[in-house]
Amino acid sequence: MVVVGAGPVGSAVARRAAEQGSSVVVVTRSGGGPDIDGVRISALDATDRAALGAASAGADVIVNCANPGSYPAWEREWPPLAAAILGAAEDVGAVLVTLSNLYGYGPVDAPMTRHMPLRPSDHKGALRARMWEDARVAHEAGRVRATEARASDYIGPTAPTASSILARYAAATLAGKPATVFSDPDQPHAWTAVDDIAATLLALAQNEQAWGSPWIVPSSPPTTVRGVLSELSRLSGAPAPRLRTLPRPVVRMGGWVVPILRELEGVLYQFDRPFLVDTAETTASLGVEATPWTEVLRATAAEWHRRATR
Repeated sequence: MVVVGAGPVGSAVARRAAEQGSSVVVVTRSGGGPDIDGVRISALDATDRAALGAASAGADVIVNCANPGSYPAWEREWPPLAAAILGAAEDVGAVLVTLSNLYGYGPVDAPMTRHMPLRPSDHKGALRARMWEDARVAHEAGRVRATEARASDYIGPTAPTASSILARYAAATLAGKPATVFSDPDQPHAWTAVDDIAATLLALAQNEQAWGSPWIVPSSPPTTVRGVLSELSRLSGAPAPRLRTLPRPVVRMGGWVVPILRELEGVLYQFDRPFLVDTAETTASLGVEATPWTEVLRATAAEWHRRATR
């Protein structure tokens, strides 16, 4: 198995696969990666299709857990990277399993399912939708076997503050400080545990019946931002969260000069209304269930509190 990317999900996939007895290569540009028995790190630029193909020779699965740069870099960095990974999987005959998100669905009024049409409302969702369409077309043409797992916002001990909006809020809350939130903190939301994403990716790699389709990762019950932060505070002995909502016009004005705020505004619809998933089919077909929510909260509270107060 080849895993592209050594972030929290890529590392979790590599660890689980190695524990299951697979030979695992983790590909990163820097050559950094998890120190795990049975896992080898390969330093290469994954946008180089030939180099990635050579590193993947003999692999039965390539798992795309790459996360190129911040939002403003996506349009520049994702297309060549996705194309090279898809091409390398085609070249070596490996199953391609891609980690994706829910952006492609756009604003919805019902829990998302894997059969719901993609109707992205910003360029990031449109980009992820194009990536899946490229893989789907290649799959249906018989050039590659492809599938993807779609996850909601990350939660879990290893979810990084830099790329998890909830972890950003928790960094302030668990340090006893007010947290500035960018949207309504009282809308029900689905949160996805990092370990459950890894479990889903591996289940997809091993289940031929799942190929050719997207799947949504089993996630938390509907839980608001305020609710999650309150539970994390209670479990870690921190004060109750003090949340102040940044008005949307301020976010919009800030986006004129701060690119990341402009990009963030494009996905804040996820917190303006219920943002939920229906993953019954994933559980029934793949046997993957969400980790009990109380377990996720306990593990997350301990690590995020340590991170916030060190």
